[in-house]
Amino acid sequence: EDPATSVDVRFIEVKGRAGVGEVALSDNEYKTAERLKKDYWLYVVFNCGSQPELHDLNDPVRLGWEPVVKVEHYHVPSSKILEND
Repeated sequence: EDPATSVDVRFIEVKGRAGVGEVALSDNEYKTAERLKKDYWLYVVFNCGSQPELHDLNDPVRLGWEPVVKVEHYHVPSSKILEND
């Protein structure tokens, strides 16, 4: 609720999928959802290309999201370089 106007406020993130499948949040979106809790809503639309189904989820952090680890670097030991030189 906005203290100045007493109007309910929703912070909404919308994700759409062509079919039914996994949904991802960016790091920033997830942290915002953590911070805003009940004021944060995730609207997920499945089957966007055929028969859209809207699913609205309040406080989506409670769903137990798994972090996705992104590869930033690859490394090789010096022994591999020396034996292939």
